[in-house]
Amino acid sequence: MAELQGGENLLFLTDEQLRQGIEAMFFAYQGFTADPDRILATMAYGRAHHRAMHFIARIPGTTVTNLLAILDVTKQSLNRVLRTLIEDGLVESRIGNADKRERNLYLTEAGAALERKLSDAQRSRMRAAYRAAGPQSVAGFRRVLEAMMEPEMRRRYNAIRERDA
Repeated sequence: MAELQGGENLLFLTDEQLRQGIEAMFFAYQGFTADPDRILATMAYGRAHHRAMHFIARIPGTTVTNLLAILDVTKQSLNRVLRTLIEDGLVESRIGNADKRERNLYLTEAGAALERKLSDAQRSRMRAAYRAAGPQSVAGFRRVLEAMMEPEMRRRYNAIRERDA
C-alpha cells in the first residue's frame, strides 16, 4: 500500500497503518531506552531504577505512595528498587513533615548526577527526532501519546506538567 502524505485521513486508518504505528512505537521505545540501558547495565540497574529516579528528580519529596501510583508497579517491586537506590546512596528517604508514616524521596547529589546522565542521553535522542520532524509533528505526537494514556495516568501526567507551569 502506498504511504499517504501529510493529508492522510486520520479519521480512517487501515489495519496496516495501525500495525505500522504499533511497530514504530515498539522500535522507537527500544531506541529511546537503549542509551540509558547501556549506562545502567554497567551498574547492575535496570529501567525500573531509571523510572524511579526520573520521577523522584521531577517531584523532589514525592511520597512512596505517589511514586507507586505514577509508576503503576507493586509495592514489593518498588521497595526492591528503592532499597537498592537508597543502599547505594542515590536516593534519600526522609520522614514526612505532615505525616510521620510517610516517606519523602529525594535524589542525593550522586543520584542527581546519574539521573542527569541518563536523561541527557534521552533528551539528546528526543531533541534530534523533534528537530527532524518539525514543530507541527511534535505537537501532533504529544497529542497522540496523551490520547493513548489511561484517564488516571493522564491526570497524573497533567499534574506533573502543571507543576512546571
